Amino acid sequence: MRRERPVALLIDLDGVLRRWDPEAAAAAERRHGLPAGVLRDTAFAWSLLQPAITGQLRHADWMAAVVDAVAEAAGGRENAQAAVDEWQADRGSVDPDVLAFVRQVRSAGVRVGLATNATDLLDADLKLLGLTDEVDVVVNSSTLGVPKPAKEYFQHACVAVGAPPSRVLFVDDEDRAIRGARVAGLSAYRWNGPDDLRYLRAVLAL
Repeated sequence: MRRERPVALLIDLDGVLRRWDPEAAAAAERRHGLPAGVLRDTAFAWSLLQPAITGQLRHADWMAAVVDAVAEAAGGRENAQAAVDEWQADRGSVDPDVLAFVRQVRSAGVRVGLATNATDLLDADLKLLGLTDEVDVVVNSSTLGVPKPAKEYFQHACVAVGAPPSRVLFVDDEDRAIRGARVAGLSAYRWNGPDDLRYLRAVLAL
């Protein structure tokens, strides 16, 4: 059965609307004598990440735990602290093509929600990136207490954006999130890059 045209868009932040320089962490590791990949591998281990993106840990406490773990694994608290501080100073950049798409979607009367697994630093990041007024709603896992790809996350996000799941298009760069959204009844598109925007515009009849 053919789906009705979406009347709302939920879009991921990291990896879609916000871009990260992969060299930022690598450069910090090299400069402070740490093994390649240790920052991201440590920070995004589920045992450390999950409390941060569900509001159990503040962002600052998450990073303190990362420093502790890196110092223990690689030796040297001073180097671990300096590397984490340098890595975290980079807050990413906005993809101008995706931002233009979001603006076009909203201009067409389609509500847009930012659907992200994030920490309590999200509001400050959105302000820094100039994104505070660029979406209609923000669904932050650390505020909700439940992260993507949980069904409850998407149910809440649909309520927040004001549309039933069957009329919501979700865009994300992670397969697990895409599968979770589909289980919750949303249309979901796996983001691969700005070349996908032409297809997404067609789906939304823009």
